[in-house]
Amino acid sequence: MAPAYERYNLHVTPEKFFIEACDEGADAVLAIDRVSNEMTLTGRKDIPPSAVTKPICGIMGTIRLVAGMYLIVITRKRNVGSLLGHAVWKAVDFDVISYKKTVLHLSEIQSQENKTFLAMLNNVLTTDGFYFCTDYDLTHTLQRLANTSPDFQEMSLLERADQRFVWNGNLLRELAAQPELQKFALPVIHGFIAMKPCRINGKIFEWILISRRSCFRAGVRYYVRGIDSEGHAANFVETEQIVLYEGAKASFVQSRGSIPFYWSQRPNLKYKPKPVISKTTNHLDGFQRHFDSQLLIYGKQTILNLVNQKGSEKPLEQAFAKMVSGMNSGMLNYIAFDFHKECSHMRWDRLQILVDAVAETQDEYSYFMLNSEGKIVAQQKGIFRSNCMDCLDRTNVIQSLLARRSLQSQLQRMGVLNVGQRIEEQAEFEKIYKNAWADNANACAVQYAGTGALKTDFTRTGKRTRWGLLMDGWNSMIRYYKNNFSDGFRQDAIDLFLGNFAVDETDGPSPLRVQKDWKFLTLPIIMLVAFSMCIVCLLMAGDTLTETLAYVMFWGAASAITATIILFNGQDFVDSPKLVHKEKMD
Repeated sequence: MAPAYERYNLHVTPEKFFIEACDEGADAVLAIDRVSNEMTLTGRKDIPPSAVTKPICGIMGTIRLVAGMYLIVITRKRNVGSLLGHAVWKAVDFDVISYKKTVLHLSEIQSQENKTFLAMLNNVLTTDGFYFCTDYDLTHTLQRLANTSPDFQEMSLLERADQRFVWNGNLLRELAAQPELQKFALPVIHGFIAMKPCRINGKIFEWILISRRSCFRAGVRYYVRGIDSEGHAANFVETEQIVLYEGAKASFVQSRGSIPFYWSQRPNLKYKPKPVISKTTNHLDGFQRHFDSQLLIYGKQTILNLVNQKGSEKPLEQAFAKMVSGMNSGMLNYIAFDFHKECSHMRWDRLQILVDAVAETQDEYSYFMLNSEGKIVAQQKGIFRSNCMDCLDRTNVIQSLLARRSLQSQLQRMGVLNVGQRIEEQAEFEKIYKNAWADNANACAVQYAGTGALKTDFTRTGKRTRWGLLMDGWNSMIRYYKNNFSDGFRQDAIDLFLGNFAVDETDGPSPLRVQKDWKFLTLPIIMLVAFSMCIVCLLMAGDTLTETLAYVMFWGAASAITATIILFNGQDFVDSPKLVHKEKMD
């Protein structure tokens, strides 16, 4: 494999950017013309002495905004650990640098729009969870990497990467188009990585958890549900648990993703908007595409559907079961488990019912393992695809239990655990394990829902606590606010970053210029005034009780009627995405 460069210097002149590879023995310099936007390969001798120089950690890519092209670079990284001798890094800080030296060529409106687009880029870049490695392919599982052709081994990191998980793929298009520049291109994944040295029975092994978030149909909680026409599921995450011990390697892979047909759940100011299954789309086409792709990549699938089997979630469960049955595939196994019903009244021990029910299937699917001689001794033949509504809280709890069961078998086979020993009894490791899975839950939840995960007290401690319930209530309130009043902007930011929306070079009307309906400002003001007057009337009583009551009832009624109208027209008052047309989002 041709690794990417590891260390860089950025040299800036008024005419060009020079990105110098500082690895030992390297003389390559990427020159970017700030006027023509042309990228060329040159040498150190071409860097002018007058250039302003600063070290950078890598190139995220380039993007066009209203003011022209921008270069995005990684300015700070943090070492997460070492995977098979390869340093894995978390990108911590970024810099977005304009090719243009000034924005004086823009009108006031254009300048404001450019600032909004820059704020969107920063919104994505400051969402925690970007990781990269310069000499190892983080986008593939151990099993996929062990079953590759010699041609694959010769490819650059960017060429061989699984495009589902390259979050800066759109930003690297110009570098990708010129093979001689690809050593400057760092594929960056988004998700979560934990790498922990652990000890059991005096034996030290490496335990690693990697969650790779798909950039296809990516977005935020309520604006991206179900699948698109190509079968890509919302909030699809591939999670791989890896164990390394004395040259032996083992891996267990699971996936999560939105219920894979056409449905939506748009925010409308209600705490829990009602999910709507599309009546106008042929669900089976997209459903078939989704699972054809999944079966090709992962083999057999056991679907663990954790949604409620009553109330507003019930139609989704019924439709999912019906479609799996309609596919009539021996490769697909469907299990519905009403998580909330089974675990009601803090009976979290009942999760073992599901783990026991799939134990035989899990043994059949097995896991991937290489012995210390490099020989493949086990292959994973299928995966568990878990989902709840958001594929966050309930899903993560179940995934951590299945992963522990697989780990039990792997550590026994490697000789780390003795016969009869249980992982649950290893207090030191159990703490590391539970905290990492809870951190994984939080990372995935922040990226999709905007807050930390719910139910992480169970993942961390093995039991549900009242403090955990209080924290879930707090996170639910934050989610409600973000989902209704800031997620439209977050969705636009993701669409801009991933290239689902491209900024038009012409000075045409921008989607950002769409004005809100008059109701958006008028009704909340009326409600606020009416409510304030109601309080004032209560505090400053009139001459008689009857007069006071009349004023309170009048202003109270005005406040209640306005609030009812606002709730009835809820979708007009939430922060909706502007950059991608509504039909595309559904």
